[in-house]
Amino acid sequence: MSSKKNSGINIKSYEITDESLYLKRRDFIKAMGLGLALLPQNGKSNAEYYPDRTVLTHGQQISDEVPDWVKQKIYAAHPGIYSTSETPTPYEYVSTYNNFYEFGSGKDDPVANARNFRTDPWSIEIAGDAEITGIFSLEDIVAANDLEERIYRLRCVEAWSMVVPWIGFPLKKLLSRFKPLSRAKYVRFETLYDPSQMPGQRALFKSIDYPYVEGLRIDEAANDLVILAVGLYGKPLPGQNGAPLRLVVPWKYGFKSIKSIVKIEFTNKRPKTTWEVTNPKEYGFYANVNPNVDHPRWSQATERRLPSSLFRSNRIETQMFNGYADQVSYLYRGMDLRRFF
Repeated sequence: MSSKKNSGINIKSYEITDESLYLKRRDFIKAMGLGLALLPQNGKSNAEYYPDRTVLTHGQQISDEVPDWVKQKIYAAHPGIYSTSETPTPYEYVSTYNNFYEFGSGKDDPVANARNFRTDPWSIEIAGDAEITGIFSLEDIVAANDLEERIYRLRCVEAWSMVVPWIGFPLKKLLSRFKPLSRAKYVRFETLYDPSQMPGQRALFKSIDYPYVEGLRIDEAANDLVILAVGLYGKPLPGQNGAPLRLVVPWKYGFKSIKSIVKIEFTNKRPKTTWEVTNPKEYGFYANVNPNVDHPRWSQATERRLPSSLFRSNRIETQMFNGYADQVSYLYRGMDLRRFF
């Protein structure tokens, strides 16, 4: 099983994993009502593996403009029933090694270029085939939900991976509230388009077309594992990680977990998603983690679990559906996963 149920001890990862762990190279301590063992990474921090990498602590990552209600909701989050039993990737690495092309194509570009990203006020449009549609504030979307901490594997299509403690709420709660109609077969998501804040969107030679678009089938969106996240490691999301609202679909490659969402649309037509449009031979709509289906340019049988280095590759075997097969394999029963990749 890839998930463990809470044993009743209400201890959150950020309460037992202090920032000083990263700054002073302390060992992780053992805790967590989810049965999670937090273990030292061979006694070294990411700063030692990458001496030229900027190390940012929690406080340096959080903009002063984050509304108090967001902080209060996140601090009140409780451990969710789904969580991996693997060691979370240190916060400093989760927050500085990112793919977010709106802020640049390099892994270090997002953390550098999202420092002054404005996320308040923020609105989300709910559109399409649903009983309730309109434009809603972030507080309208989030505040009514109890937030959970879920520690999920994150597997990038580039064959590297992390383990991230997200804070959010199940997407199916949003579906329940806005009530998609029976003819709605898909959910389409859209990222903010704002070239004044996002230098990648105004670059002369763009890798992809904007705004960024992703999508799920309705039954995928309603799966218990899918969440809308507003925080990680017990803090509000930094800009480079998709503030203020992002999708997290742990059994799919990371590019499906769209960031900085401004529109959610219910539709009967399968959305044309960004990477599928950009290169359909390499990136399919489903993007399920599958070690048996290689990317045309590299194997997907293994992954590099971060942190890693030239001398410590930290290579592990990739699991089917990223280790969440027990919860999601029923969604694809009878499908040819090589054809529908």
